[in-house]
Amino acid sequence: MSSPVSCDSLWSGATFVTMREGQYHAVENGALAVQQGKIIWLGPKDAMPDIIAAEHHHFDGGIVMPGFIDCHTHLVFGGDRSAEFEKRLNGISYAQIAAQGGGIISTVRATREAGEDELLAGASARLKHLLAEGVTTVEIKSGYGLDIDNEIKMLRVIRRLGEREPVEVYATCLAAHAIPPEFNGDGDAWIDVVCEQLLPRVAQEQLADAVDAFCEHLAFSPRQIDKVFTAARDLGLPVKLHAEQLSALAGSSLAAGFNALSADHLEYATDEDARAMAAGNTAAVLLPGAFYLLRETQRPPVAAFRRYGVPMAVASDANPGTSPALSLRLMLNMACTLFGLTPEEALAGATIHAARALGIQASHGSLEPGKIANFVHWPVARPAELVYWLGGQLPCTVIYQGVKRESSL
Repeated sequence: MSSPVSCDSLWSGATFVTMREGQYHAVENGALAVQQGKIIWLGPKDAMPDIIAAEHHHFDGGIVMPGFIDCHTHLVFGGDRSAEFEKRLNGISYAQIAAQGGGIISTVRATREAGEDELLAGASARLKHLLAEGVTTVEIKSGYGLDIDNEIKMLRVIRRLGEREPVEVYATCLAAHAIPPEFNGDGDAWIDVVCEQLLPRVAQEQLADAVDAFCEHLAFSPRQIDKVFTAARDLGLPVKLHAEQLSALAGSSLAAGFNALSADHLEYATDEDARAMAAGNTAAVLLPGAFYLLRETQRPPVAAFRRYGVPMAVASDANPGTSPALSLRLMLNMACTLFGLTPEEALAGATIHAARALGIQASHGSLEPGKIANFVHWPVARPAELVYWLGGQLPCTVIYQGVKRESSL
């Protein structure tokens, strides 16, 4: 007879939806054992081995899902651009707004003027809305500093958020987001600064987990992106890319050539891009919030991603200009209604495939022994309800690294 297994906590009384391999794999009347913040056993309760738990938590029905992962956000920024939203709806073009000092440069100006504590407070308030909906891991990008000191400032704030809030925070350096106003349209000169001065400092101070860039006609060319990615690779930093949002530049194929963690947006990605992403093990991150707010009509090639087996993540893209979204669940609904994903695909996109987009799929994104014990109990009958409901907050119990997390709001 085998000896009893001790654990810190045992959780039972619900259907456990594992999302293993991107599918529900529901375990009815299941049980999950946690030891030192990791899952050590999961299965039907009536098949459970002899486990002695220091604490036993029993749910009264409902489902347990992996904690949500928001793998693409811009939560740290200064200022507010709701006035621009109103102007656009009154017929003023983005080009006119930019000429008046608005657009991304207005956010850059406000971010530069704000101190670290002010940026931290604003980002923390926004982050709490995501946490209240079951997010246990979030990626946050820089990209509104656009000079060395302010990009470093943003990345420090992102690291502080991870130390202050009960959520795992991954930091991404997005210095190649736009051409700084001081460079008078000279993108090559800014790229030289990013590659030769900023990224080495970011790597030395361990301020970022990855490097991102914006490949678009109004930002940076594939040639410039290639230089940034080469510099990041030489420094041992993985890469990802804003690609094919507004036009087809084969940026996602370029990213795949560097084995990028992800290519994001992808409305104008082609069949060739999807094939390249599959070969490069590059995830597709779909961002329906920006698609919706900009009233776009070109949809990402979801059928091609399915055909080539490209994992599709879904994220909020929370940012002040094009996706002021503070609900990942709403983004899951939009991914279904606007892009044609199934609820199962959308939920995989906020769990195991989102983990893939951050390079952490070995430890996050599904309920499996050996993985971090980040999971959420939802008092619903089936997983699709998490995607189905619009507005409001479904009550949930969040377990973060094996411990029940207090409500964020």
